Amino acid sequence: MNAHSGPLPGERRALAPTVFPTARILLACLLRTWLVGAGINTRGMQNLGLAYAMDPGLKALYGGGERLRLARKRYAKHYNTHPFWTPLLVGIFLGMEKKISQGILTVELYESVRDTTIYTLSAIGDSFFGGSILVLWSLTTACLFLSGNASAAVVLGLVCFAGLIVFKCGTFWLGFREGLNVLHRLGRWNLINWGQRFKLVNAALLVAVWVLAWPGSIVWYEWLPVAFLFGGAAALVSSSGLSREILMAGVLAVYLGLPWLKKLVGSLF
Repeated sequence: MNAHSGPLPGERRALAPTVFPTARILLACLLRTWLVGAGINTRGMQNLGLAYAMDPGLKALYGGGERLRLARKRYAKHYNTHPFWTPLLVGIFLGMEKKISQGILTVELYESVRDTTIYTLSAIGDSFFGGSILVLWSLTTACLFLSGNASAAVVLGLVCFAGLIVFKCGTFWLGFREGLNVLHRLGRWNLINWGQRFKLVNAALLVAVWVLAWPGSIVWYEWLPVAFLFGGAAALVSSSGLSREILMAGVLAVYLGLPWLKKLVGSLF
């Protein structure tokens, strides 16, 4: 049988077990998504973790033999996305595999949407979670510790962790129940624009961290040159597309070269 073909019409009833889904199988797949980064590698990135999370569902759907081998092979390919999205993707893939096993969906259609879905969510996750929400949590925690509210910082961490668990469980179920239609729901959530708003809050929190950590008294006008410098750097990066890493390397080079520049100017004059 071709690796990219669905089951033959006569095989559908015999090869699509009625034991899937069960709460036990879905829970096993969900819990395994927490280990997606345990087998990260340079070739397939998170593919081993994805294959491990999918395996209970694939066994229930295909039982064994060649069809199970081909199904497992689909998840041995390169896979890399923000780990907060893995439960959602595993839910989507389980729903699609169920339809493939029943002959409702072809492997070709699955392959055509797989990578687009993964990498679109990866970009959203890196921007919203990695660049906004996690930074918001860390800066808020730093402010709480610096202001002497360590207990509140611990409580905040526990609340955020519980919220993450609820988010993963909820998106896993939505992905399994709604399939690719869940992407329309994510579009309505408008996470990219919300991420931009959170980044503005993070900028204010960063200033708060500096104020709380400053060792002496704060004279507001002494901060103006630094504020203009960072504001100008942000405007330059935003308008020119210049890499932040290159800009920081240039600033560091100028800073380290100042003593040498002073000596050179002193020798000349």
